[in-house]
Amino acid sequence: VQEIRDLCWDGIPSRGASWLRELPYENTWEHIILIPTCGGLVVSLLNMLRSALDAPKEENSADSLKAVLKPILKAVAAAVTLGTGNSLGPEGPSVEIGASVAKGVGSLFDRDAQRELSLRAAGSAAGISSGFNAAVAGCFFAVESVLWPSPAESYLSLTNTTSTVILSAVIASVVSEIGLGSEPAFTVPDYDFRSPSELPLYLLLGIFCGLVSLSFSWCTSLMMVVTDKIQKTFAMPKAVFPVVGGFTIGLIALIYPEVLYWGFENVDTLLESRPLVKGLSVDLLLQLIAIKIAATSFCRACGLVGGYYAPSLFIGAATGMVYGKIISFMISQLNPIFHLSGIEVASPQAYGLVGMAATLAGVCQVPLTAVLLLFELTQDYRIVLPLLGAVGLSSWITSRSIKRTDGADYKLLEEIEPRTQQPDTFLCDSNLCASNDPHAVEGPEGSLDELSPVSYSFDGNTEYIAKKLLVSQAMRSRYVTVLMSTMLTEVVALMLEEKQSCAMIVDDNNLLIGLLTLGDIQEFCKLSEERNKIPEVSLSLHYIHVGGWLQEVIVSELCSLNGFCKFPPTVTPKMNLYSAELIMNTHGTTRLPVVSEYAADQRALPVGILDRECINIACRALATRERLVWFSTLNNPRT
Repeated sequence: VQEIRDLCWDGIPSRGASWLRELPYENTWEHIILIPTCGGLVVSLLNMLRSALDAPKEENSADSLKAVLKPILKAVAAAVTLGTGNSLGPEGPSVEIGASVAKGVGSLFDRDAQRELSLRAAGSAAGISSGFNAAVAGCFFAVESVLWPSPAESYLSLTNTTSTVILSAVIASVVSEIGLGSEPAFTVPDYDFRSPSELPLYLLLGIFCGLVSLSFSWCTSLMMVVTDKIQKTFAMPKAVFPVVGGFTIGLIALIYPEVLYWGFENVDTLLESRPLVKGLSVDLLLQLIAIKIAATSFCRACGLVGGYYAPSLFIGAATGMVYGKIISFMISQLNPIFHLSGIEVASPQAYGLVGMAATLAGVCQVPLTAVLLLFELTQDYRIVLPLLGAVGLSSWITSRSIKRTDGADYKLLEEIEPRTQQPDTFLCDSNLCASNDPHAVEGPEGSLDELSPVSYSFDGNTEYIAKKLLVSQAMRSRYVTVLMSTMLTEVVALMLEEKQSCAMIVDDNNLLIGLLTLGDIQEFCKLSEERNKIPEVSLSLHYIHVGGWLQEVIVSELCSLNGFCKFPPTVTPKMNLYSAELIMNTHGTTRLPVVSEYAADQRALPVGILDRECINIACRALATRERLVWFSTLNNPRT
């Protein structure tokens, strides 16, 4: 990332992107626009290459090479995304690299599921530890994001995996120090805690950070829906979106250069922790919060590759600085009236540090990691109490709202694939997910309050089960496909034979072009009978008048009417059931075609059908199995 940044932004000092404000626009505007755009173009090409590697083919000796190439290409795409200044972060790819290495090691030496989980936790801990030079935070990240999400597995894993995770985090931190130095990721200003009377102010900051985190999540969902609609409405190739994303970031950077990814120098600028760097006004900080949220969400929606840790820290630092400056101003103004001289308030930088952790915890749902990360970086025990209060409130607000509205939350371990990789995955899994939360997220279309999570787990953990299962584990592999030339009577006969209420319409190359339901056929028959005044026939025959003219009607005639045979939203086998459920809620449907391969014109190869009954059965079965494993563990603790 650093090498690409130095190559692309040659001559720009390493004092953060705010330096661009001091340069005349006529000398820099071309570079500011073209560099992120070119980065998006390279990422688009890399995504297309990764999609080509994912195309299903016969198994051969090259499969292992493909498995190695895909994470490498994604890491390169992330480096290009960040090196050219697009608004994402490096921690998501860093964690994914660690998890990919762990997966490779596990597949080579041992296929035991328990050991694979331990290796994945170790690789994730290494990613965070090396990214921030914070080994303790890396360990807790692995526990929060990998080991704790599974109630059954975490009991078995914590004791056996702790030593592996700690060793991995320490080694990664040591290697990182050797290669990059022992300095923290960003310059940490001195933290000052004046008095316990400040604690309510930190709690209020936690509430604000929780609301900002929710705004971030909702904005990402909205951006996903908007880009998906644009792509489907105008039939734009998905490879265009990373370029559009880079170009948009370049335009925004002309006015707000701080949105560019510039390492953590921009965070240093916000915290005013670098000498000779002018601080930013409250008005500008407020604008940057909104602009950074929108820019990061748009980058993710366009398929650029990166994580949410760095943007979350940036947004949190800006939120804390604004809050701290406003509180200081208000107390100074009210002091002569209410005699508030007894209330001592810390510097805005102190609130900026706490705001970073609170926003990180809210966006990524890793409260312990956020607390320990800031504690490890500041090395000041006094920050722990304000951190715990603000982080706890922020995380509670976002987690409660997510359960209630299915608002987006993101974690690094399930980064949502770029649009060329999973065309109907609105978001994301960052590796939210990217993301650091095992949530693969889809953006709602329409009201964000109308969505409801899948809830099949026995213990009230309503999201875990659906997020752990993949579509490929729940979909029906037997389904009905018909051509445009197929007669409706044959379609209904096939539905009856396969016990299905829908049929996927395909072309001569078996590529999906639409979805036909039994309800569509019934509605078509009703309209036709009314138009031609044909006597109504028995509902048991689904309005198919075998002896009359309806027997000769073919699929294309039905599809020629508006409202029938529309191209449906689709899912891929690698998506999780939580994401599929959100897509169903978004589009108001009860079934989704499952597709695996995309042709040049973005049409899809169907491989199955997923409906709500499939999701229900799969989630209940997994919840039951995990409860049985848990009981077995209690009865046989040594096993």
